[in-house]
Amino acid sequence: MGVVVVVAARRLLRLVRAILRPIFLLLLLVVGYLAVTAGQVWLTSRHTDPRPAQAVVVMGAAQYNGVPSPDLAARLQEAVDLWRRGLVPLVVVTGSKQPGDQFTEAQASGTWLAARGVPAGAIVEVGGDDSWANLSDAAAALRARHLDQVLIVTDAFHEDRSLAIATNVGLKAWPVPATMSPITGWSTVPYFAKETVGVALGRVVGYQRLHRLG
Repeated sequence: MGVVVVVAARRLLRLVRAILRPIFLLLLLVVGYLAVTAGQVWLTSRHTDPRPAQAVVVMGAAQYNGVPSPDLAARLQEAVDLWRRGLVPLVVVTGSKQPGDQFTEAQASGTWLAARGVPAGAIVEVGGDDSWANLSDAAAALRARHLDQVLIVTDAFHEDRSLAIATNVGLKAWPVPATMSPITGWSTVPYFAKETVGVALGRVVGYQRLHRLG
């Protein structure tokens, strides 16, 4: 009887090992993939390439009753600096609005830019409820003007995903992270984590499909 129990236990152990081994290997691959992606997101966040381009696209962020949040204002200031330096003739501002809001992020951004001397003819407002929609709408507006070379202004941790989406929608893009972003230090950690997951899923599932899934 004891021998039978021992044999049964060994068989059970082998079965458990056979089941756990591929699960462990899969988890190892997932962790490794996320680690590599996190490194790429971080490296992109450290890179800036302000060069002459046909337009600058400002990724949307929160606005409060028509007033850009500090985060959005930092992005807009970066875009104004690029425009004043003569690197871009056109500023594309993006973002829709939350339920109950009177203004879209793009409208708040356009007003902010106009108050700082950017002429109306140099401002293009497009609306979207996420990064894919913002860049897809921006690409459509730029294609109508026969333009496709852009600088992307957003927070540093958001640059990698924004550049990937820009490429997906047919834009040639270079990063210019907002240098005056109020999100700094340890407060960036959850944002980097979110972007790492977003980039990792976007590469596997597709950024447009993620947008459709909400």
